Amino acid sequence: MLEIKMAPCSLFLFFFFFLVSPIWAVTSPTASSSLNTFPTGVQQSVVRNGFSKRKPKIPYETHYFPQLLDHFTFRPQSSKIFYQKYLVNSTYWTGGPHNRAPIFVYTGNEGDIEWFAANTGFMLDIAPKFRALVVFIEHRFYGESLPFGKESSRSAKNLGYLNSQQALADYAVLIRSLKHNLSAEASPVVVFGGSYGGMLAAWFRLKYPHIAIGALASSAPILQFDNITPWTSFYDAVSKDFKDTSPSCFNVIKGSWDELQAVSAQTEGLVELSRSFRTCKNLQSVYSARNWLWSAFVYTAMVDYPTKAKFMMPLPAYPIQEMCNIIDKSSPEVSNLSKVFSAASLYYNFSRTEKCFDIEDGTSGHGLEGWDWQACTEMVMPMSCSNESMFPPSTFDYKYFAQICMRRYGVKPRPHWITTEFGGNRITQVLKKFGSNIIFSNGLRDPWSRGSVLTSISSSIVALVTEQGAHHLDLRHATKEDPEWLIKQRRQEVEIIQRWIDEYNTEFERD
Repeated sequence: MLEIKMAPCSLFLFFFFFLVSPIWAVTSPTASSSLNTFPTGVQQSVVRNGFSKRKPKIPYETHYFPQLLDHFTFRPQSSKIFYQKYLVNSTYWTGGPHNRAPIFVYTGNEGDIEWFAANTGFMLDIAPKFRALVVFIEHRFYGESLPFGKESSRSAKNLGYLNSQQALADYAVLIRSLKHNLSAEASPVVVFGGSYGGMLAAWFRLKYPHIAIGALASSAPILQFDNITPWTSFYDAVSKDFKDTSPSCFNVIKGSWDELQAVSAQTEGLVELSRSFRTCKNLQSVYSARNWLWSAFVYTAMVDYPTKAKFMMPLPAYPIQEMCNIIDKSSPEVSNLSKVFSAASLYYNFSRTEKCFDIEDGTSGHGLEGWDWQACTEMVMPMSCSNESMFPPSTFDYKYFAQICMRRYGVKPRPHWITTEFGGNRITQVLKKFGSNIIFSNGLRDPWSRGSVLTSISSSIVALVTEQGAHHLDLRHATKEDPEWLIKQRRQEVEIIQRWIDEYNTEFERD
């Protein structure tokens, strides 16, 4: 097993993007006194155990499209075919050769497409109004869309076909084929996506404007690259969420990391931690416990929804408030470490079904393995922790980061490729001149919002920002408990999409 020396900010986000989705902050061996050794498998299991393994029930038919392995070269192996999974709901569809009813397409993220379909109900909610066909396309190398089967993630030779440009081309080819087969060449296409999927939706509109008339990019941190966004922004935002909720809660979490290290340094310290953390097996590393806590706080900040949800784990409404209530209402005699364990248990065991926590072992239920490769090649999103955050401070060191990628895959990261391929610097000027019909929706409770577009750029590139919104909350199914500000945000999105379609139909008839 490869061992990597990193500060905690680093390893956490290497193994899972934002949904959930991208990044990897790395601290060099000389950059931080908090540096420690993390086995890669430990953090993978910590993150993967954060998600329900139960397959969701969704109202979609499953299909498989014969997709090209490589869209950009004409070498013999480029024409290899793999079967790309996609889901279709045609309940409200009235399209065809004599009707231009729209097609709504979700540009799949880094995982099993059913997972995203189950947590992206907005498209189906509005489909009756538009009489739309709803399609979810799975991203290559994730879920069941594996070009080399079980060997897909085993080597850099295979993984070389995994990148965002190939994924966008997949979507373009599949959409064109679908429209042809449905005799729906005249039907307008609107793409939707959240997190990495939101980035892909925005980029799809820019790269394939002849295929999609518009894009709704929710929680899409397209500015989290290079030096566009401060590297500390993500963890500063997580910390702000907790501090705004309860300064005392913030201080307890901030002080717990040193206490965790102190306990682990004692004789039989890991045994004591195993007992305190109710682990199913004795801990082999203190950093497993630290990452377990870390993951709970970060993911809870991302999904601090105003209603109950099961996106990552079953959680109550406003879970940060619930976590802080647990901490603040604890007896003064209770240690900080015990308080934060109890708070983190809300994330991992809100349903109260777990008798112990399997912190160091586990497998993915959502086919996330390919993200490690993307983080090591194109998705280089530098991150660090400031002294003001509730997490131990760390810095980003590209050289050390590159060494890790070379050791694991034999490749060097390309830190400037995404901004070269899709842009990002001077985004306002560029999109004002060359872009149109994109909604960037964000909630400021979501730490990823700081790397997204938060100000409207033109009359057709619109930023919809809510103070209390969390990670692509607007794309979730509507519920009776939704607050008025969320209802208003979705209403605005529907009005904008309707305007795009009306403009398209007017131009179509004119032509």
